[in-house]
Amino acid sequence: MTAPTSKRATSDYQASDAAHHIHAFLDQKALNAEGPRVIVRGERLHLWDNDGNSYLDGMSGLWCTNLGYGRRDLSAAATQQMEQLPYYNMFFHTTHPSVVELSELLFSLLPGHYSHAIYTNSGSEANEVLIRTVRRYWQILGKPEKKIMIGRWNGYHGSTLAATALGGMKFMHEMGGMIPDVEHIDEPYWFAHEGNLTPAEFGLKAAQQLEEKILAVGAENIAGFIAEPFQGAGGMIFPPQSYWPEIQRICKKYDVLLCADEVIGGFGRTGEWFAHEYFGFEPDTLSIAKGLTSGYIPMGGLILSKRMAQVLVEQGGVFAHGLTYSGHPVAAAVAIANLKALRDEGVVTQVKTDTGPYLQSCLREVFGNHPLVGEIQGAGLVAALQFAEDKATRKRFANENDIAWRCRTIGFEEGLIIRSTLGRMIMAPALVATRAELDELVAKTKRAVDRTAQEIGLL
Repeated sequence: MTAPTSKRATSDYQASDAAHHIHAFLDQKALNAEGPRVIVRGERLHLWDNDGNSYLDGMSGLWCTNLGYGRRDLSAAATQQMEQLPYYNMFFHTTHPSVVELSELLFSLLPGHYSHAIYTNSGSEANEVLIRTVRRYWQILGKPEKKIMIGRWNGYHGSTLAATALGGMKFMHEMGGMIPDVEHIDEPYWFAHEGNLTPAEFGLKAAQQLEEKILAVGAENIAGFIAEPFQGAGGMIFPPQSYWPEIQRICKKYDVLLCADEVIGGFGRTGEWFAHEYFGFEPDTLSIAKGLTSGYIPMGGLILSKRMAQVLVEQGGVFAHGLTYSGHPVAAAVAIANLKALRDEGVVTQVKTDTGPYLQSCLREVFGNHPLVGEIQGAGLVAALQFAEDKATRKRFANENDIAWRCRTIGFEEGLIIRSTLGRMIMAPALVATRAELDELVAKTKRAVDRTAQEIGLL
């Protein structure tokens, strides 16, 4: 299948882009010299650029196009809602049918532990709202001193100011991305930090850093602990199975709210509707976005437990918070269509019972003995290949960033979009992927990894 190109030349788009845009997480001067790819069309898992080149999107855009590209039911839902009620707010004592119906559907899919949502436009905004909501909760309970949030180094919760502070990306902090009353503990990255411990021993040790931090700062000052069930932008890092039960125990012991960032893990990615279900713990809040609408239109939200919602609603009075586009009717309509498709077409079940295990098995069969790959992690349709100089000793390359970035670049040459983070190649294809599409993903990844290994003399 080929895609029609635009009437404008790619170089024309690139020149105009360079004149007007600053892109995300890139050296803009270097990008301007190279010129960005101009993507013009998408269908299921494939994208086409303005020069007619085809790419298998192994990253679901940015972990979001769970239903793939070109879903007419989602675009039809947006069109119908725009014709009926294109916008109204949730101020002025008003609501509207699409946001009400979305919440009914969403909470039918969530565990019964949750009851209320505050809608936003993105995951970053959801985590901004999280800080104020958690602090307000403790204020109402007469504990205003409980305002410190604890996050993890190398965690990611967005690129707005407070979300950057919650995250543990130090290079972002150095650009002014910090606010007061935020602390961090180490990430549960066994391959990098295990010492001589087994995964189970390391998981407990990493979790117990939370207790050490709480005791050092004072439990009476800690509002909440926020973390991704598995780290997304930090490298698709899956913690040992011993990690989350210990984190849950510590939070309950010291009366600290447990806040899960489900922006990447939510809506079927691991084969469960939400990643915290896969890992077997029960957070007090969930930050959601991305897969909520399959990325077709911006929408996010903060999900609250019944415990928190009861306090905020029954005792809280006015909560001085609001967003112009919170619960946007068009976004809500698209989210409804998306969630119904994930549910009614059995997409999440398919990931859990068929395509997820198939991808994980294929990756381990193909890369289990590869000289460049030290570890394979993942579940469902999310995975990471850890590059290592010496697999037996878990020695990482000193220039692992450069090696992984080169592999990512070769991937584009092979017609594949995967992502590099530190020394890890990460992938998260659309949840509707067939076995044939997953075979294509693995085969193209193999060619990219092989070519990278050849360049550094390992093959």
